[in-house]
Amino acid sequence: MSRGVLVTGASAGLGRAIATAFAERGDRVAVHYNSNQAAAEATLAALPGDGHALVRGDIREARRIADAAEDALGGVDVLVNNAAVVTTTETAHPLAEATFEHWREVWRQSVEVNLLGAADVTFCVARHMIDRGARGRVVNVGSRGAFRGEPDHPAYGATKAALHSLGQSLAVHLAPHGIAVSTVAPGFIATERVADWLTGERGDALRAQSPFGRVAEPPEIAAAVVYLASAEAEWASGAILDLNGASYLRS
Repeated sequence: MSRGVLVTGASAGLGRAIATAFAERGDRVAVHYNSNQAAAEATLAALPGDGHALVRGDIREARRIADAAEDALGGVDVLVNNAAVVTTTETAHPLAEATFEHWREVWRQSVEVNLLGAADVTFCVARHMIDRGARGRVVNVGSRGAFRGEPDHPAYGATKAALHSLGQSLAVHLAPHGIAVSTVAPGFIATERVADWLTGERGDALRAQSPFGRVAEPPEIAAAVVYLASAEAEWASGAILDLNGASYLRS
């Protein structure tokens, strides 16, 4: 049966792969984006099936985003919290090198988007699910960095760790309403935004982190998200699924 799926930050990269994976199984997808309209429209146009929609808005406009997706899809049954301030050269803020102004800017933006944005969108979408009596799913896109640390991007690691914790708290709270909440924790993913990181010695070092000698491709992570959003994965609620090619093992 077709479901309504809202994927935040879906204009490109991992978000695009997740949106595509849901559409391929027959779901109706709301492609959320903030500023890159051309990329979002390209994502939408490439989705198989019909009933899809674009939803624009700063992630801090959570109620408007959730309401727009609810209306466009006739109900959101699955929320994927993918929008994030990610680890790029521009967002790097190593304490010993960054200016205090840049440090503060990245920290505040990361908290607003990676944590508070996801929390607020989840609140609004989950309340719609509860009102409709839907047995919904929420899947958060966390990170390996929440466990092993991100020395050049500490705000990213910290906010992803908080997102993991948020998911587990909500998994307990929302279970009586039939809503399962889980999280994926990927390692490095080969997306357009970080393509330059995979060249030269830096790329060799990143691939060497995994005994497979490579980094993840977006569809591999998307497949796990689709599984966690499935009816069969209800018992995985509260789980944090490591997807890092054995590049970081935690007990």
